[in-house]
Parts: sequence; structure tokens; C-alpha cells
Amino acid sequence: MELGSVILTIGGSVGFFKFVNSGVGKLPTPESACRNVWKWRNISTSCVHSMITATWAVLCFFLHPQMAEDLIETHSVFSHVLVSFSIGYFIYDFFDMLRSQKLSQSWELLFHHIVVITCFGLAVVSCRYVGFAVVALLVEINSVFLHIRQILRMANMAASTLYRVNSMINLGTYVVFRINTLAWMTRWLVLNRDKVPLLAYTLGSVGMAIMTAMNIVLFCRLLRSDFLKSSTREAKKEKEM
Repeated sequence: MELGSVILTIGGSVGFFKFVNSGVGKLPTPESACRNVWKWRNISTSCVHSMITATWAVLCFFLHPQMAEDLIETHSVFSHVLVSFSIGYFIYDFFDMLRSQKLSQSWELLFHHIVVITCFGLAVVSCRYVGFAVVALLVEINSVFLHIRQILRMANMAASTLYRVNSMINLGTYVVFRINTLAWMTRWLVLNRDKVPLLAYTLGSVGMAIMTAMNIVLFCRLLRSDFLKSSTREAKKEKEM
């Protein structure tokens, strides 16, 4: 795609997610989520992005398997549009958080978005590393369940069977599609160091280091919140009996 088409796709994506957020606002909101309507709308919009991009990323490799063999130069227009579309979402979400949350509450995600926008932006403008960016978007498979988890908690359904099932799927997909994907991407970057220019290699290495650290912290939080705490509660109940 030419630069004009990239900008148009990114702009269209920003507009699309503003429309989605607006649409969520017109749907019934659970009473328990009314305390923070902005967060409810934001997470729901993020869930829509994850569902679209997760499916799209898998289709990119299914329809264009050659891309898996060369993540630097080989890509399809379909893949290029996906990465551009995702940049639009991250730009939209960045400004949505900046406008509606205190910096102290959202600095981690804002920083994450800056890293992603920069790395993806380099890929779509240079028409290189698009395949690598699509691999990164496979992480969104887990993000679907991560967002559903937050939605269920806000809807006061943390004690439901649905929440427990989602928690197990979330943890499983977290390991497979988030931790393993990031580990594979780091390994690929190291093995292909000679093929990647210094600027791109430095940007990629710093980005991967930040993402890995953030995801390890989040994994520990999920494990403690959804499994270790529930195990402690069950143990207490057994003692009381």
C-alpha cells in the first residue's frame, strides 16, 4: 500500500472505533458497571478490536503462508491493511485514555501504545517487518479472553461458572499466544540480527524487553487474582467445615 492508503486506513480505523465506542454507550450497561461507564465502554471497544485483529492475523498466515518463511520482506496487502488498522485502534485508545484517565492510572498502557504505534508505524511506512507485526498481533487471541474477564468482573459475575471457565482459557491462551509468542519473537530477532538494520533492531529489542516485562507482571497478577486467592478461599471454607 502507498502512504496515502496507509493514512486513510489508519484514519478510518480511528473513526470506526469511535463509532464502536459510541454504539456500546447506547447499549444497556450493567448496574454494577455504572460506577465507571467510561471503563465499561473502553474495555468493550478493546474487546471488539481483539476479536477482529485476532481472526484477521490468523487469516493472514492462512491465506499467505509464504509470509511465515520471510517476516521481513514478504507480506500481502491484506496483512499491510491489518497492521495499519491496528495502528488506528492504538491511536484512538491512546487519546481516549489520555482524555478520560489520570496519567498515574494509565501511564503503563499509554507507554505500551507508544511502543506499539512506533514499531507498527515503522513496518507500514517502510513496507518491511509487516509479517513480524502480524505475529505480534497473534497476542490478541489471548486479549479477547483478557477483556472478557474484565467485562465479567465489571458486570459483577466474578463468582460465576462462566468467569471460572474464561479464567482457565485466559491463562492457557496467555501462555501459548502471549508469553510463547513474545519469546519466539525475541528469539527470531536475535537469530536475524544481521538482516535487521541497527535502528530497527534497537527499536525491536527495546520494545520486546518492555512487552516481556509488562506481560510477566500481568501474568503474576492474573495468577494471584484468579487462582491463588480462590484456592485460599476454598482452603478456609474446608477448615471452617
